[in-house]
Amino acid sequence: MNSQERTGSREENGALLPPAATRSLTGLRSPRQPCRCQKPGWGPWRGLERTLNGPRAERRSAAPPWWAPAAGRMRAGAVGRCHGRRPDARGRRRRRMRLRRLLLRYYPPGIILEYVQDSEPKTRSIDLLDLRPDTDAIALVDEIQKGEPLITSCKEQVIHLVRRLQEKLGEKEDHKFYLSKVLRAHILPLTNVAFNKSGSRDKIATGSFDKTCKLWSTETGKCYHTFRGHSAEIVCLSFNLQSTLVATGSLDTTAKLWDVEKGEEIVTLSGHSAEIIALSFNTTGDRIITGSFDHTVAVWDVGTRRVLHTLIGHRGEISSAQFSWDCSLIVTGSMDKTCKLWNAMTGTHIATLTGHSDEVLDVCFDYAGQRIATASADGSARVYDARTKKCIAKLEGHGGEISKVCFNPKGNRILTASSDKTARLWDAATGQCLQILEGHTDEIFSCAFNYKGDIIITGSKDNSCRIWH
Repeated sequence: MNSQERTGSREENGALLPPAATRSLTGLRSPRQPCRCQKPGWGPWRGLERTLNGPRAERRSAAPPWWAPAAGRMRAGAVGRCHGRRPDARGRRRRRMRLRRLLLRYYPPGIILEYVQDSEPKTRSIDLLDLRPDTDAIALVDEIQKGEPLITSCKEQVIHLVRRLQEKLGEKEDHKFYLSKVLRAHILPLTNVAFNKSGSRDKIATGSFDKTCKLWSTETGKCYHTFRGHSAEIVCLSFNLQSTLVATGSLDTTAKLWDVEKGEEIVTLSGHSAEIIALSFNTTGDRIITGSFDHTVAVWDVGTRRVLHTLIGHRGEISSAQFSWDCSLIVTGSMDKTCKLWNAMTGTHIATLTGHSDEVLDVCFDYAGQRIATASADGSARVYDARTKKCIAKLEGHGGEISKVCFNPKGNRILTASSDKTARLWDAATGQCLQILEGHTDEIFSCAFNYKGDIIITGSKDNSCRIWH
């Protein structure tokens, strides 16, 4: 039995989290790497960003879950070698680090390093957010190698993985979606839907006017958990990247975090003076943002439950908020018809994106943080370049307001949901409508792609979710 069979991994699914959802690269170990591939502990990720001359690579160190003692966490950016020890500038001996295996992550492009440090299994990632099919793989790996000592003994394997990622990025796509399943989810109308983000065993979370959130299997339609605790309607929800937590926001002015496996409430975040209608985790899982009708966005530390920053500047209610993948930016949408960019570390305002003639109802980044999509009550969606702040595409064709917008994992498709009872699939570069998803009998207020981008879910006021393959 090879290592891929032992872990139950799947070749086509390079998920970020459980190793069972990633591809084990049998035969690509370094010569001194042991054959046995054991699963490491997984938890939120912390890291040190490193901007390269070529595609950007971000190095992150794994940490225990946010509720675990801080003493077990590895210092972000810690330096070591694949094997053995060496003294630092003061003559102290550094901790032993030994590479176990390399894993592919297709969305967003990256390589996961599983290694052992002082007998403790750990992981960290090399994020290749700017990778393109024509990127010089050898030059890129040479640059990465300068900052990542764990790959010094396995350069050829890393080059091979980068080229595999380039092949995936270069694949042509002409996928049509067809209705697969209809879920009758809640007693009262739905308000939001979301896919888990780990790429393993797709799950859906649904929020409702019945004040509950439910967790479902996309394959069987089975309800795993019903989360109860809010005193008013749940209007927004989100999984963390590790898919261990679900966050819900409610008209009761609070947000709650729930354990996905146990189905239990973990913490309640209180502080807004009006309804919470938007929330989102960052990719490391240690921050969450909440947007409110009080015109502000709060940036929370998940572990301490404290507000780190309050983003003030919109002149209307907040409708949407999201972190960029590298956690450096926050984008917010508002009823004041604008979208704003913020520095996620300092909470300072960077830019305001304008152009819509009515309320901005939703905003999102693509995985690389290079483009921003907005959805508006004026019936259109727009795509902006995050660097130049210019509109580069307009998506027009819906017959009513657009309440939700999202990129697919590759970033080349955009999905929108509208009050005209349809969802539409668009070419992200040209703004051309590629497909119309019809069948709901009332307005569609939410939509999402799964991890691989080959399944779509739509949620409607007709009290149903439709799953499209």
